[in-house]
Amino acid sequence: MSNFFAIKRETILTLKQGGVGVLPTDTIYGVVGSALSKKAVTRIYRLRKRNLKKPFIVLIGSMSGLKKFGVVAPLLHPPLLRGERPGGVGLWPGKVSVILPVPAKKFAYLHRGTKNIAFRLPKPAALRALLKKTGPLVAPSANIEGKPPARTIKEAKKYFGDKVDFYINGGTRASKPSTLVKIENGKAIVLRKGAAKL
Repeated sequence: MSNFFAIKRETILTLKQGGVGVLPTDTIYGVVGSALSKKAVTRIYRLRKRNLKKPFIVLIGSMSGLKKFGVVAPLLHPPLLRGERPGGVGLWPGKVSVILPVPAKKFAYLHRGTKNIAFRLPKPAALRALLKKTGPLVAPSANIEGKPPARTIKEAKKYFGDKVDFYINGGTRASKPSTLVKIENGKAIVLRKGAAKL
C-alpha cells in the first residue's frame, strides 16, 4: 500500500498550490484537493457536479490537523477520538469519518452553511505521512455525483479525463466508502454504514 502514496514532490506541490487530482485513499479512489484552498474545493464541486449544499469529507494526517479548523476534538470526545495515544481504543485511525463542529465563517466554503465538517484520520501510515506533507485534503469519491465510484484509474479517467492535474494508480479499489458518524452525548451515532463496522 505504501507505494500508492509515495508520490512525487511535484504532485505534493501541485496540491499545496491548489491543484486537484485522483488518488487511492484508505477506502476508495478520491478526487483530492487542499481543504484549505477555496479554489480547489470549488473546482472539485464542479468536476463532480456535486450538490453545493453537501459538504466534503476532509482527510487529516494527525489529530493536530483538526486545530487548523478550530476543532479540539480530543478534548471534547476523549473516549472516542484517541487513536494516536499508546494503547488507545477509538474511532481513529480508521475508516470512520466523524462529523465535528466547525462554526467559523471562513470555512463556509467547506461546511456549506451546516457549520459541521466530517473528518477522517486514515489508518495507513504512508497515507498519513502524505497528508502531513500536503496538509488536510478534501477527498470525495472519484465519480460524478449519482454515478458509481471509480474502482480503477481507467474508470476515473472516463469521468474526468484531462480535467484533473494528476492520477495516482493504486490498482483496483473495491472497498466501501467510510462509515459516517456524529457524536451525541459521548456516543457515536452511525449516519452511513460503510467500510468500518462499529
